[in-house]
Amino acid sequence: MMILGFALALVVGLTMGLLGAGGSILAVPIFVYVFDFPVKESIAMSLAVVGTTSLVGAFRHARMKNVQLRIVLIFGPFAMLGTYGGARLAVFFSGGAQLALFSVVMLAAGIYMLRDQYGDKPNAAGVGWPSTLAVTLLVAEALAVGVLTGLVGVGGGFLIVPVLVFAGLPMKQAIGTSLLIIALKSFSGLVGYLGQVDVAWDVTTAFTALAIVGIWIGAHLVQLVSPPALKRSFAVFILVMAAWMLYESLFATIG
Repeated sequence: MMILGFALALVVGLTMGLLGAGGSILAVPIFVYVFDFPVKESIAMSLAVVGTTSLVGAFRHARMKNVQLRIVLIFGPFAMLGTYGGARLAVFFSGGAQLALFSVVMLAAGIYMLRDQYGDKPNAAGVGWPSTLAVTLLVAEALAVGVLTGLVGVGGGFLIVPVLVFAGLPMKQAIGTSLLIIALKSFSGLVGYLGQVDVAWDVTTAFTALAIVGIWIGAHLVQLVSPPALKRSFAVFILVMAAWMLYESLFATIG
């Protein structure tokens, strides 16, 4: 099972490279069901993996000038605060409750991805400060998504990117900026879990290294595949996975 788990680490990276999101949606179930780690430890490990892998992706986007630091300065601190708070709140939730909540978030993500979604705003320039309304929305979502990240380990890219587009960023800049924000708040959440759980750093480090290889491969393959078809296929997969996980977690709670 260890070999399978590490092979799936490449899939996590490929997914992030191809879609710019979805790493934690795969990583948490892999740690729970393939490596057989407890839920809380799996969430902490997922935060380490997704944070590091997202940071690598953000550096790649920064080289292409696809990261807007102005937006990061607005969104990042509130997202980090929310994530740290969510991680500290996790002590009040059982592992089964966290897994059930994670499954519900997966269902929401799958449904959202089956719709389309969002495109560039007309005349989006990605420069200057966003409007007051956009800043308010950024701060509110940063706190909300941060808490969710801390509680269940999801990076929240599928929620962050549309808000960044609304704030005026072109799609490529929204994805690159989102990756840096995900990295920052994932590390903040990991700090919140330290002391609550024992992280298997050897497994986490090896998994992260393979995920980084995957994200670089995915970034090159993205030009060769149809993003809408890929997104729909991934959405169907996570809907099925989420339904099964929700059944398992609720059954375990009732049982």
